[in-house]
Amino acid sequence: MISTSRVSMPRACATASRFDKLLCRSCNEGMESTEGVLAEVGPRLRRLRQERSVTLTALAEATGISVSTLSRLESGKRRPSLELLLPLAKAHQVPLDELVGAPEVGDPRIRPRPQRMHDMTVLPLTRRPGGMQAFKMIVPERRRTPEPQSHEGYDWLYVLNGRLRLHLAGRELVLEPGEAAEFDTRLPHWFSGAGGPVEILSLFGPQGERLHLRARPRRS
Repeated sequence: MISTSRVSMPRACATASRFDKLLCRSCNEGMESTEGVLAEVGPRLRRLRQERSVTLTALAEATGISVSTLSRLESGKRRPSLELLLPLAKAHQVPLDELVGAPEVGDPRIRPRPQRMHDMTVLPLTRRPGGMQAFKMIVPERRRTPEPQSHEGYDWLYVLNGRLRLHLAGRELVLEPGEAAEFDTRLPHWFSGAGGPVEILSLFGPQGERLHLRARPRRS
């Protein structure tokens, strides 16, 4: 039986809370970035059409998109979708990424800086906000049970070194090196090292599958 006397509950809860806030802040920044990109599509479509001296009626005939929809797209009153942008890119004879203003490909290398969250070390492995986020984490053993956390999203955990103790919706498991867990983070959860610190990879994002686990139940 694991002792419950070393780490106080407020400290453990604060650690989990700060990590959850880091994930949520990243997703919120990503949503704001996406909205900004979409807002620029309309003016870009109008500029392309006017540069080619093409009327809305002619463009509607070429794309099969109604004049009213084209007008709403250009004014920003209609949200652009792939179904609408593909025929427009073909009609204007430009690549799709020119319509959405995709950034130029730069240096893909990432130089992460570790962040200390009380007794946990988090190393961000992705630099663009929003979408799927990757982290390398070193998590100590928690000998006092923390308060379970829940938030929007999905998490995938892979054990590199050590053993991971995962508590999920009332079920407790222990993952060994090479084992992984994927779960809906709206389910109450917490995790820690088992028998010492554990080194894990974490992929977090707003999309994913529901619970898929490959681990052994914790023995009492």
